[in-house]
Parts: sequence; structure tokens; C-alpha cells
Amino acid sequence: MVQEIRQNEPQYICMIPVEKMTGNQDEEIITFGASADEAKNQGEELLTSTYGCNQSQVWELMQQARIEAVAQWCAPKR
Repeated sequence: MVQEIRQNEPQYICMIPVEKMTGNQDEEIITFGASADEAKNQGEELLTSTYGCNQSQVWELMQQARIEAVAQWCAPKR
């Protein structure tokens, strides 16, 4: 799945470490949303649909997730 930053809209990023699933210490899933909740929901959906995680696994991984506003320098030029 490829996502891009929407112009003139607030953006949030959700970073979910997936080390327990892949064994790769540096691997994480990154999703975007217009709100923190949307970014989180995108991450949960991806864990379920693409990685086949059950509800318990999703909950555990989301406890480690970081949700932040995308820095202004990442926004497209106006």
C-alpha cells in the first residue's frame, strides 16, 4: 500500500514496530491519516488484512505504536 501526504490537510503518522512478527529488529509498519485515530485505524486494518494478526496481536502491537503529527517540513509545497 502506498500513501501520500494530502495537500493542505493535517497529517498524522502511526509507526508500529513488527519485530515480534518478522524477527527484524528495525522493521516497522507506517501508516498515515488525517487524524491520529485515522492513522491508528489504518495501522490496525493493515495488521489484520495483510499480516493476518488476530485482535490480541493487534492490541499488543498497537501498545508499542507511536502516533505523531507529520512535521511541517514533510508537507508538500503550497
